[in-house]
Formats: sequence, C-alpha cells, structure tokens
Amino acid sequence: MSSRRLLRWLGLLAFAVIGLQTRALANDKAILVDLDRARVVRMPEGAQTLVVGNPMVADITMLKSNQLMVITGKSFGTTNLILLDQTGNQVGETTIHVLPNKDNLVVQRGLRRESYSCYPDCTPTIDLADDKEYLAQTIETMRSHESSSSPPKR
Repeated sequence: MSSRRLLRWLGLLAFAVIGLQTRALANDKAILVDLDRARVVRMPEGAQTLVVGNPMVADITMLKSNQLMVITGKSFGTTNLILLDQTGNQVGETTIHVLPNKDNLVVQRGLRRESYSCYPDCTPTIDLADDKEYLAQTIETMRSHESSSSPPKR
C-alpha cells in the first residue's frame, strides 16, 4: 500500500472515530430544570469552559473546585450546553429543558393573570406573564414581609 493511500485511509478512520465520539456526546441525557429553580449537575472530567446556546433559557455557574455546575431555569424552553476542555476540545454536550414548576397554579380572571405557589397551601407568587397590578401588589407584600422579618440594621 502506498504512503498516500495509507495516509488517506488513516485520515478517514480518524474522521469516523471523531464523528462517532461527537454523536455519542450529543446523545447524553437531557437535563430537566424547573423554571426559577436551580439544579446541581456533575460535569464531565476535564471540562473547563461552558457554552450555553441560549442564556435567556438557562444560566449555568461552574464550580471548578469539584467538577460541579449549577443550572438555573430562567425561562421556558430548550437550549444546549457544550463543555470544552482546557485546549478547546469538546468533552460533552447535552440539552437543557426548562419546564414549568408543577407546584404553581395560574388563575385567569378575564385578561388578568395571577400565579400561586401551592405546596402545601396556595400563596401568591410572581411570574413574568402575570397582570401588572397583581405583580406590583404581590411584590409589595413580599417586600413588606421581608422588612418586618429581617433584624434591624445597626
């Protein structure tokens, strides 16, 4: 076999192996995160850089000391996460799905929308899609509660 044919054959073999590795990384299990909740996930060995496809859907914080990352659901939707090693090679890829919180109840009163957190009892909470007046009242109630329960400043 000539050296040119051998080099071509080795090149095709390397390309096929890299393609199989990339496909395996892309098929990693999807990560499910509730909206406005955080989840701790272990990163693949050697991951140094995180790339989020749509940072409006999920926020990711890398905890370098122990190969963990914290994923926070910011808005409904799906995005991807690519993990790179120190030299820029891809060491992982996964899909992140941000889902609605199962404990929330939405009440629609005509055009007015109100959100409640129902675990174990229903209490007012806020969501970006809520009615502006309801949102303002709920935020004011939360601030009032927070200021009455916090220790006085010195």
